[in-house]
Amino acid sequence: MTSDNFEKEKINLTPETGFALVGIDYFAEPGNQLYLVEHFDMYQDALNAKKDRKNPDEYFVLYKGASREFCCR
Repeated sequence: MTSDNFEKEKINLTPETGFALVGIDYFAEPGNQLYLVEHFDMYQDALNAKKDRKNPDEYFVLYKGASREFCCR
């Protein structure tokens, strides 16, 4: 996946409010490799859900920061 496609996908999946737990499907077509697992109201809940996954490194949390900037953890 090119980093440009990856960044566009992350921006598209970033919620206006709350936190999105997102997974990576390495076998999907470029531009469709990210998918929403679940939306959370609290960051700690999203982080705990990520840690509970079999392969936590294949998931990340997307959200908008205090200045509405795009954030990924």
